[in-house]
Amino acid sequence: MRSVYFAALAGALVLNATANLMMKFGIERFKASGTTGQQGTAAVITALAGNWVLLVGLCLFAANVMLYVFALKGLPISVAYPIMVTTGFAIIVVVAGIYLHERLSGLQWAGVALILVGVWLVGSQADKQLQQPTAPAASVSDVGRGGA
Repeated sequence: MRSVYFAALAGALVLNATANLMMKFGIERFKASGTTGQQGTAAVITALAGNWVLLVGLCLFAANVMLYVFALKGLPISVAYPIMVTTGFAIIVVVAGIYLHERLSGLQWAGVALILVGVWLVGSQADKQLQQPTAPAASVSDVGRGGA
């Protein structure tokens, strides 16, 4: 049954990375349009609203949130979040290098490799963590009162 939560996490990860890249591509399109704040707020809003790449990126980001929240129903956040953030980072670094010509130094690539090793270490212990009984989570009202 946990596989459905890991599948949701994988889907959220892909949507998140894709959304971030599309928002970057979209803002690059906006910059290339030559629209500036000096042309007025209406011109900027019109240019952004007509930027389909940016809008699709925002929609994918919203879809990512829905899948990620579903994944959190069945996975500890201490497992889900590191996998989500770091693997997404690695995907973005590679795609940004290919399509946006962003380059990392050798030391930065070593850092990416270390991050991926860290994700592997976190993920390799996930089964053990998922098998441990957990205390009931604090409710939102408990957190708001400073409880739990």
